[in-house]
Order: sequence, then C-alpha cells, then structure tokens
Amino acid sequence: VQLQASGGGLVQPGGSLRLSCTSSVYTLDDLVIGWFRQAPGREREGVASKNRFDGGTDYADSVKGRFTVSRDSSKNTVYLQMNNMQPEDTAVYYCAVDVSSRWPHLAQEYYDHWGQGTLVTVSS
Repeated sequence: VQLQASGGGLVQPGGSLRLSCTSSVYTLDDLVIGWFRQAPGREREGVASKNRFDGGTDYADSVKGRFTVSRDSSKNTVYLQMNNMQPEDTAVYYCAVDVSSRWPHLAQEYYDHWGQGTLVTVSS
C-alpha cells in the first residue's frame, strides 16, 4: 500500500477526530496532499489540501474553521484534524498525492495516487 489513511471511527455530533495519512513509498513533505471524502450515494468531494513542506492550505467551504490539515515530517504523516463534526461529515475519507502541483488544490482529477479510505461516522 503506497498511501494509507487511518483514524476513522464513530464520533458524536460536536466531537473531534484526527485522521492520518502515511506512506511507505513517498516522502510526503515533497508532495501536495489532498483529503477527499465520499458520502453514501454522493460523489467524492475535496475536503482539504496541504502544499509541499509547510506551505499553504485549501479547504472546502463546508469544513472551513472546523478542519485543519497539517504535517509531521518526522513521521512522514499528514493529519486531518476534524472538530465540531456534524452528521453530514459522515463519509469514507481518502488521502491522495499530486506529484506535479506546486499549489494546494481540491481538483481531484489531478491527484495521481490514492490511499485506501477510512470510514468516519458522525452519529449520536
């Protein structure tokens, strides 16, 4: 597995969860990372993106102010911290890398490699 998303689970509305994206192949610091999600019966959508190294970010309007993407270079890991979660955040979450871009973005068609998803359920 080249990319692996983990950390999903069940959380109550208003709660928090942190997802992790790791790689055994890529040095994630060198790449633009994207987080995406797909809810049941819906198309996959972009959630957040982090530029190379400690660069800028891009967020979907629906998660701004609640979700934060960050890196831990020492662990070759990218995190998606999700706070004040709501039932509409329920989805399978994926991380992906864009090997060419120099800017964070949520255009999923440009992401080259995808990890397996992790299920997040927000419910009381």
